[in-house]
Amino acid sequence: MPIDDLELAVVPLDAPEAEDPNLTGAKAANLARAAVAGLPVLPGFVLVPSERAPEAPTGQKAVQNAWRALAGAHGSARAVVVRSSSVYEDTEYSSMAGRFESVLDARGWQEFTAAVWTVLGSARQVRPLRQSPDALPGDGMAVLVQPMLRSTVGGVMFGADPVEGRTDRILISAVRGGPDQLVDGSTQGVRYQLTRRGRLVRAEPADARDEGLLPHRRTARLVALAKKTERVFGSPQDMEFGFDAEERLWLFQARPITAMAARPPRGARLLGPGPVAETLPSVLQPLEEDLWVTTMSHGLTVALDVAGAASRRRLRKVPVVTTVQGRAVADLRLLGAARPRHPFLERLNPAPGARRAAAAWRVGRLRSALPLLALDLMADVDRALAGFPPPREMLGGQLLDAVGWGRTVLSALHAQESLAGALLDGGSGSTAAGEALAELAEGRARGLQDAELIERHPVLLALLPPALADRPPLPAPIGPTALPRGAGALPVREGLRLRVRWVQEMQAQMVRELARRLGAGACELGLSRLALLRWEELVRVARGDGLPAGFAERVPRTDAGVLPDEFRLAAGVPVAEPKSGLRTPGQGSGGGFGTGTAWDGHGERPDHPVLVVRFLDPRLAPLLPDLAGLVAETGSPLSHLALLAREYRVPTAVGVPGATERFPTGTPLAVDGATGAVTVRDLPLSTSLAVPARQEAAA
Repeated sequence: MPIDDLELAVVPLDAPEAEDPNLTGAKAANLARAAVAGLPVLPGFVLVPSERAPEAPTGQKAVQNAWRALAGAHGSARAVVVRSSSVYEDTEYSSMAGRFESVLDARGWQEFTAAVWTVLGSARQVRPLRQSPDALPGDGMAVLVQPMLRSTVGGVMFGADPVEGRTDRILISAVRGGPDQLVDGSTQGVRYQLTRRGRLVRAEPADARDEGLLPHRRTARLVALAKKTERVFGSPQDMEFGFDAEERLWLFQARPITAMAARPPRGARLLGPGPVAETLPSVLQPLEEDLWVTTMSHGLTVALDVAGAASRRRLRKVPVVTTVQGRAVADLRLLGAARPRHPFLERLNPAPGARRAAAAWRVGRLRSALPLLALDLMADVDRALAGFPPPREMLGGQLLDAVGWGRTVLSALHAQESLAGALLDGGSGSTAAGEALAELAEGRARGLQDAELIERHPVLLALLPPALADRPPLPAPIGPTALPRGAGALPVREGLRLRVRWVQEMQAQMVRELARRLGAGACELGLSRLALLRWEELVRVARGDGLPAGFAERVPRTDAGVLPDEFRLAAGVPVAEPKSGLRTPGQGSGGGFGTGTAWDGHGERPDHPVLVVRFLDPRLAPLLPDLAGLVAETGSPLSHLALLAREYRVPTAVGVPGATERFPTGTPLAVDGATGAVTVRDLPLSTSLAVPARQEAAA
């Protein structure tokens, strides 16, 4: 089809109107703006629909004249590159990196017109993954045409390090030839991390720094270009560059960095599931958090204060236990569950002398008094639990009072359980889970069902995690078990832990009954919706004060995957803590930390897929949404697909040798986008199975 049928208008790249992204698209507009500011940009022109530029030259003759001005007098002396410039790409909202076609080395009029058709056609084939709020109707595609430059060395440069989230670093990935080898993911290249002054921090792979790709004279010019580009656009930019045969540096593209990795602030707390995951292993809804996490945090705070492990000022400042992505996590340093930052100072015990002396006095008295205190507390809990009538026979106020009592007593149970673990020996070594397994084996042998088993032997609740939803079935017994001896034979700490679980179950029963009554009343609340309330909100709703404002927009928390063992928060996002001495098999490309099941992109998609591929093909972009991770055998962290993956917060590791063979479909994987570590993880065990397995090992 003749190009004249498209009624395209020609806008020179040095024309003032070329700087309007709504006319020429963001890619061309950014280059036009850079050229006006004196940055090294090749000449060129932009083809746009004629109705958008009524004053610009229009038609085949105008296009042909512009093309000849670039390609030479006869249109064959010099090749051109034909690139997309859509209103959807290269914006602050989304890069759309590699989603539209570009045609390199187009020679002659026929190849040029075919390239224009290819680029325009890609706008109709690609649906934008994210659309900017000011996008124009239609495909919004313009076509950028520039001379084809043969680069001796080319690459991609970021004015900040998007993988580590560092604005004091400049990241460059370079190859011999043009940058297209990098952005399409087919070549890994050499990655350089530089300071803002141009000093080389590191190169990956380390032995590649001697290849002479970027000697100091080139890196100095690139750093200067990055700083100038940042001044022009007001923020660090994602750039493509090339050095020609005469050592001239050219800027091929500049766009905002859309996927900077989160960087924890200085002094951010070290968090992790730690020991609290044994009690609360699942994703918790807001009401469950208020009932069980808040009380656990308060109890542990009391225990830490009594033991003098932290100052009261610090304990008042931050909660010991909180939730991240709906999962309970603890301050690992406060609990002593993480390696000390300064082991020598830890041995010196720099706590104030008065606090140490007071703690020693309290602990000395507690060591002898705690067993009796714990027995009294357990007896009080047992009497209170036995005194509650069935929930259906209780009044609404009584139900609320029972749940409120549970919140108070859980704090005391958690405090004493923590102190018992620190001050008392384990006694016989038996656990509530081991006792429950023994009861389960005998009960199943007698043919008893789950409900009857739990009613006769409440110790079986130790095999199930707490939840407001209906209880899951009990597990099948695992191997041989010891004979049951009764809950009274358990050590003090295990007895306290069992009472924690009993109180949690009582609260769940009371809340289920409240949900049944409120579901039939004016509020029409089912259990799944009631769990979205906070405790104080539930009290007001039960008293007839109505639902809180905006409650209709609340949605249940979903399982976002397993959290890292140790992490810090950056803008609410968990950033895995690097392990000292960890030798990573690949390069981190950002996106955070994720766990899931390996998938090669074919066949049925698993629930939490980790896409494992040979290289970062931009055509894989439609698979990115909801990936738990992305692993590639080769490719650059600055390639188009890696950039899109960071925009979607997909943990990504590149340069992982033999990934497709080592991690076949179905392999459970953990991907750390910060370090590039890809590990085969153990299949997650339910709480009911994990604890008994340890008990059997002990036996």
